[in-house]
Amino acid sequence: MRRNPLSLALLAALATAPVHAQSTPQEEGAETKVLDSIIVTGTRVADRTAAESLAPIDILTVEALTATGTPELATALARALPSLNFPRPAINDGTDAVRPAQLRGLSPDHVLVLVNGKRYHSGSLVNVNGSQGRSSSPVDLNTIPMSAIERVEVLRDGASAQYGSDAIAGVINIVLKGSRSGGSLNARHGQYSAGDGAISQFGADAGFAIGEDGFIHFSAQVGDQEQTNRARPFIGTPSPTTPPLGVVVQRQGDPAVEFGSFTYNGEVAFSDTFSIYSTGIYTERDSLSNGFFRPAGDARNIPSIYPNGFLPQINNVSTDKHLGVGVRGTMANGTSVDVSYTYGSNELTFDILNTLNRSLGPTSPTEFYAGLLGVEQDVFNVDLSNQLDWGMAYPVTLSYGLEWRQDAFRQGPGEPLSYALGTFANLPGSQVFPGFKPSDGGNFDRQNVSLYAGLEGDVTEQLSLGVAARYEDYSDFGTTSNWKLSSRYAFSETVALRATVSTGFRAPSLQQQFFQSTATNFIGGVPFDIVTFRVTNPAAIALGAEPLRPEESTNISLGLVLQPADGLYVTIDAYQIEVDDRITLSENLTSTAVRNFLNANGFPGVGGGRYFTNAIDTTTRGVDVVGTYAWQLENSQLDLTLGYNYNKTEIDRIAANPAALNAIDPTALRFGRVELGRFEVGSPRDKFQLGGVYNVGNWSLAANATRYGEFTVLFGNNPADTSRDQTYGAEWTLDLSGTYKLGSWAFTLGADNVLDSYPDEVLFANSTSGQLPYSGSSPFGFNGAYLYANAKYSW
Repeated sequence: MRRNPLSLALLAALATAPVHAQSTPQEEGAETKVLDSIIVTGTRVADRTAAESLAPIDILTVEALTATGTPELATALARALPSLNFPRPAINDGTDAVRPAQLRGLSPDHVLVLVNGKRYHSGSLVNVNGSQGRSSSPVDLNTIPMSAIERVEVLRDGASAQYGSDAIAGVINIVLKGSRSGGSLNARHGQYSAGDGAISQFGADAGFAIGEDGFIHFSAQVGDQEQTNRARPFIGTPSPTTPPLGVVVQRQGDPAVEFGSFTYNGEVAFSDTFSIYSTGIYTERDSLSNGFFRPAGDARNIPSIYPNGFLPQINNVSTDKHLGVGVRGTMANGTSVDVSYTYGSNELTFDILNTLNRSLGPTSPTEFYAGLLGVEQDVFNVDLSNQLDWGMAYPVTLSYGLEWRQDAFRQGPGEPLSYALGTFANLPGSQVFPGFKPSDGGNFDRQNVSLYAGLEGDVTEQLSLGVAARYEDYSDFGTTSNWKLSSRYAFSETVALRATVSTGFRAPSLQQQFFQSTATNFIGGVPFDIVTFRVTNPAAIALGAEPLRPEESTNISLGLVLQPADGLYVTIDAYQIEVDDRITLSENLTSTAVRNFLNANGFPGVGGGRYFTNAIDTTTRGVDVVGTYAWQLENSQLDLTLGYNYNKTEIDRIAANPAALNAIDPTALRFGRVELGRFEVGSPRDKFQLGGVYNVGNWSLAANATRYGEFTVLFGNNPADTSRDQTYGAEWTLDLSGTYKLGSWAFTLGADNVLDSYPDEVLFANSTSGQLPYSGSSPFGFNGAYLYANAKYSW
C-alpha cells in the first residue's frame, strides 16, 4: 500500500528508529573480560553484558581479529566465526574485487552491517555471475580498515524488528577505536609459500583528548597485494583456437589490490548532559582481476594486435565514503536522546585492459572505460529511551524512535567504443566485459520512513524479557510490519535458557530492481542482445517480470548458556529461519519461441534475457556451539576457544512460470539445478574451529585449527545428467603465530594454513582442459600456506 506525502509527514511527527547505542571508550588501564563487556548490539539496555544477552552474540576484539593474520576484515571474521562463510571466487568479473560473505548460509545481503551502531551503506555491485551469493548486493566488509577497529559484535539472530531491512541472518556491528590517548604504528608483510601474493600493509592510529571528557581518534591504513595464480597449462588437442601446450596463459587466484583508508571517530560534550559525536571513513581500493584467455586463432582475437593471444583484465576502482554526525544526551526528565544523520556511498568503476573490440578491426583500442555503478544512502534517526520503574527487579527500558532513509542507485555508461558494433565482425564491445550502454544507464532512488518501539528488562532476578515492533513505509513497494519476542531464564548462576521468535524482511535493493547490462550472443550467425533486464523494462515484463517485493522471514532460536566453572563459558543455540519470496536471478531465457515473440512485438534484435524475481522459499536450520575457557596457570595463561556451526538450507517452493512466459514458451526454464544447488549445497554444511592462545612472560603463542565441511557444485540443468557434479571433501587448516613483546614493541611471526592445505581439484571436464584446477566456492580459497611477519609499536 502506497502512502501520500501527508501521511508520511504525520508518521514522522508521531514517532521515532532504534536506539543504536554507541560504545564509550573504556577508562585507561581497564581490563574488561569479554563476557563482562557491555554490548550495544541487539539490545537497548544500557548495561547488558554479553553473558546476559537474550540472543547469541559474539564479541571479537581487535587482538582476535589481528591474530588471524589477514589484512581483510571479511577474511578475519570468517576465520573467527564458525557461522560465517567467505569463499574466494575468481574469474567472476566485479565479484573478484568485491567478494560476498554469508552468515548462517543465507544470502550475503541478509546481514545488516553497522558502524558504531549506525547503518553502513551497501556496495553498488550486484553479483550476477556464477558464485556463492549470486543475485545479492551486500555490504563490502573489506572497506572498513582493521587499523580502525576496537571490536566487532556479531548478533547471530534475526533483528529486523529492531534495525529494519537486511537483518534476517543477523547484525555485524563494527565499533571503531575511541580512546583519548595512545596509539600504534604497525607494519606487516607476507607472502604465499607458492611464491606469489605478497601483501604489504602499514597502519597507524592515535587518540587525542578534547576538553575534559571528549576525544578524537584517527586511523589510517595503506597496503598493496599482488596477484596469486594457481592456473595450469592447457591439456588438450593443440589448435589455433586453443591455448599453447605447456604454457600457463590463464590466471586463477586473488586479484592485485592497492588499498588505502582513513577514519576518524570523535565525541565532545557541549553541556553537562549532551555531546556531539562524529565518525568518518574513506576507503579506496584499486583491483586488477582476470578474464579468460583468448588464443591467437580465436575468433575474438585480432592477430595483428595480439599475435600470441591475450588475457583480458578488469580494473575496478572502488571508492567508499561514510560520514556520521549526531547529538546525544539525557534530558531533564531522564529521557535519553540520540539524533543522528549518516551518509554513505560506494562508486565502482570498470576499466577493461589488455583487450580489444573485435568489431572495430585492427585499429581497435586495447583499453576501454566500461562504465560505473554507484549507490548513496542518507539516514536520519531520532532515537529515544526511558527507564521505567514498574516495581520489578530492575527498571524496564522503553525505546522508541523514527528513521528516515533515502537510497539512490546510478549506472553510468561506458565510452561509446566499449559497446560499439563496428563493421569488421559481429562481435561488439570490449572483450571480457562490454561497456554499459546508454540504455542500460540511469538514476534511481527511493525513500522510507520507519517507526519502532521496544521494551526490555529483567522481570525477576532470573527472568529477562524483551519485545520489539517496527513499521516501515517504502515509496516503491509499500509497507511492512515486524515484531520480535526475546526471553532468558537463569536457572542458576551457571545455567540459563534463552529463546527468540521474530519476523523479518529485506527490501529489494535498487541494484536488483534497476541494474541492466547487455551482452551480444550469436544465434544462427546473427547477433542478438542478451540482456540482464531491469524489472521495469517492457521486454522483461513481456517475459513475466513483476515489481520486486520484500523478502519475508520468520526466525526461531533456542539457546542454552552454561558457565559450569570459573573461566568456562559455553553456548548452544539452535535456529530455524524461513525466508519467503527470496529474490534471485533467473536463467537466460533464449529459446527460439522467446526470441521470436520479442522480435515480433516491438523488441527487434533482442534475443532473450534474464531478470530478478521473488520466486523461491527456503528454510534454514542449524546449530551454533561456542565455548571459551580461560585457564590461569601459576606464571602463564591459556585461553581456549571452540566453535561449531551446522547449517542446512532446503528449498520449499519454486514459483511456477508466470502466465506471460508460459504463453510464449511453456517449456521455459526460469530456475535450473545449478542455481538451486548454490542455495542447498553450495556452502559447507558444517564448520569446526579449535583455537588457543598461550601467554607466558613476554611471549604469546597462538594456534587455530579449522575444519571446513563438504560442499557441492552442480553442472548443467539436465536433471538426468549428474556426471559433472562434484562434492568437495572436508578440509583442515592450521594457523600458527608467535609474538614477542619488548617494551612498547611487539614482533610477530606467523603462518596461515601452515600445512599448505588445498581443496579437492575439480573434475577435468570442469577445469577448462586442466587450466582451472580449483573451485571458486572453496570456503578457505586455494592459495595454500601464507607466511607473514608483523612489527607493532604502541604508546
